[in-house]
Amino acid sequence: MLVSGNFAMLYNVVPESILFCTKSPNLPRVLAFLSKIGYNKSVFFLFGKRIGGNVMLSDIEIAQQAEMQKIREVAAGLSIEEEDLEYYGHYKAKLSESLFQKLEDKPNGKLILVTAINPTPAGEGKTTVSVGLADALRCIGKKSVVALREPSLGPVFGIKGGAAGGGYSQVVPMEDINLHFTGDMHAITAANNLLCAMLDNHMQQGNVLRIDQRRVMFKRVLDMNDRALRNIVIGLGGKVDGIPRSDGFQITVASEVMAILCLASDLADMKRRLGQILVAYDLDGNPVYAKDLGAEGAMTALLKDALKPNLVQTLAHTPALIHGGPFANIAHGCNSLRATKLALKLGDYCVTEAGFGSDLGAEKFFDIKCRYGGLKPDCVVLVATVRALKYNGGVPKTELTTENLDALKKGIVNLQVHIENMQKYGVPVVVAINRFHTDTEAELQFVKEFCASLGASCELAEVFAKGGEGGKALAETVCKTIEEKPSQFHVLYDTDLSIEEKVNCIAKEIYRADGVIFTAPAKKALAQIVALGYDKLPICVAKTQYSLSDDASQLGHPTDFKITVRDVTLSAGAGFVVVLTGNIMTMPGLPKAPAALRIDCDNNGNITGLF
Repeated sequence: MLVSGNFAMLYNVVPESILFCTKSPNLPRVLAFLSKIGYNKSVFFLFGKRIGGNVMLSDIEIAQQAEMQKIREVAAGLSIEEEDLEYYGHYKAKLSESLFQKLEDKPNGKLILVTAINPTPAGEGKTTVSVGLADALRCIGKKSVVALREPSLGPVFGIKGGAAGGGYSQVVPMEDINLHFTGDMHAITAANNLLCAMLDNHMQQGNVLRIDQRRVMFKRVLDMNDRALRNIVIGLGGKVDGIPRSDGFQITVASEVMAILCLASDLADMKRRLGQILVAYDLDGNPVYAKDLGAEGAMTALLKDALKPNLVQTLAHTPALIHGGPFANIAHGCNSLRATKLALKLGDYCVTEAGFGSDLGAEKFFDIKCRYGGLKPDCVVLVATVRALKYNGGVPKTELTTENLDALKKGIVNLQVHIENMQKYGVPVVVAINRFHTDTEAELQFVKEFCASLGASCELAEVFAKGGEGGKALAETVCKTIEEKPSQFHVLYDTDLSIEEKVNCIAKEIYRADGVIFTAPAKKALAQIVALGYDKLPICVAKTQYSLSDDASQLGHPTDFKITVRDVTLSAGAGFVVVLTGNIMTMPGLPKAPAALRIDCDNNGNITGLF
């Protein structure tokens, strides 16, 4: 048998498999062709990276071979006029402020939130499924738009994957998105550090506000993992070099400025929120805000363009709004409120994503973002893999390719908690099994039956290898679920409760903890926040993403534990109280072999090694 043309060359056929040699970006079409002719045996691919037992092109190779539409063509499909596009090259654009006004009276589409079980080294694939689902909705005739978070340079060069999806469910131009993109992160970095510079300059120039240098709350940021900057001393060198004091850096995406950008409704709201940032206390213990330093105007000027959502496309040319939010622990963890709202106006279906597992990302999406934005999610897609569930059942990473129903039964309790948690918000749940070729029929059937017993639909997602075609069943089930099970969305708690009551509610209802322990420093900080009158804000819990508990080593469904709150901080500008549990890093370090070692660029500007 020979397959030629755009499919590349099929050069050897054996009874149980096809050995396939390709550098084609049209793998979904190849697979569809093989399926059409009735071929359902194994297919092996050469010239790429090994995925399980198969070998296929790397993410960046797939992205680089994609035939992108000019961004004006993508915009035209959404009836966006050229005057509302601010071009960043041929394939990226920001959307103008006037577009929001033009669409103000247009009805919203349906809102689909993609979240996942707790992350494991086995992988879950939230972004890949998000992109694949948006493409799949197009495949079944629906007008969909996907709204995603922007990646951070630090994790990209360090230990985390990108935020552009994977395989044949990616947003492009992938290299641009995973690197500097349209400069939003740099604008946030500049605005944040401008406030820090003005704070230190104020103390240098006479300190009229009597700022206590021992009680400066606001930190500098950098969009790069650099553990050496976590705890530093600034102002050394002499009188003209500033006031010596302890300081430290956070990664840009963990900053309050990032959260403000994501939650602001417009420029005026962003300026107001920036002014409310608590930067320090004075010598009498009174709060000092950014507006007291007169910084909010200049910060807004730096962020003016960054507030505008970015328009790109998937490999299948589905419109994608990528804007803000990639840190679910501290900042926000979701696509910006403005981008999500715009996507709801532009499409009949908006697919968006929340960071980490549903206990962190989705909880913040519901209790913070939806509360402030007046959003009503119509469906939750909960991503899980058989591999990750077996890992939760105690199977080492090296043994996940072998069928193990006993481990699956033990680990699936993690999925159970996430399903039940999402149902507590009154939103119907569809479980998407991100399929690996090593998953057996018995394992897949067990997961499907388990989900059905909890009242949740379940579908396979094969979007990594097949793009939108591999998610059509999922898309149809999501649409059917939205039609037949109207959302009864509600938030988990009332903000009028005390901070302790709100934290206890999240801990017991979402993490299934027995209660909460507040340390002495946490109680002191809590009392200060109450005294300032900010105790009626929503709660942003900073917790490990790897466990339902605050102990990363506790997999599955931990029981008989309490959450320990070691500190409480106020993000008055963002509009929430941050509760710190466990050992949460706001400035990650690089591993022994950072991802940066694999990334290179040739003389023609071709990037390699970026996923």
